Amino acid sequence: MKMAVKPEKKLTRIELEFYKGNWELATTKQYELLTNEAVWRAFLNSYTGKGFVVFDEEALPREEILETLRELNPKVVGEETLTVEELIEKSMSWNNVLA
Repeated sequence: MKMAVKPEKKLTRIELEFYKGNWELATTKQYELLTNEAVWRAFLNSYTGKGFVVFDEEALPREEILETLRELNPKVVGEETLTVEELIEKSMSWNNVLA
């Protein structure tokens, strides 16, 4: 089945702070998030206790994401709405700088 996504589709990016130090748990949770079709990007850095998740909030409520990460004690510290087109542009190698 061929699937098309409109470039103007809205996505949500949440910035997170969470319990740091358990890299195995953070890696497992990141993988768990990325197996969900509604999650476009996820990065959890257990050494800094910071990360982000980009997802389609129409298909996956943020409460489910936070429930998945419950063991890490996540706290949303920032939020941004972006389009698929903006996500792709920001993902290009010359723009892929983590601040």
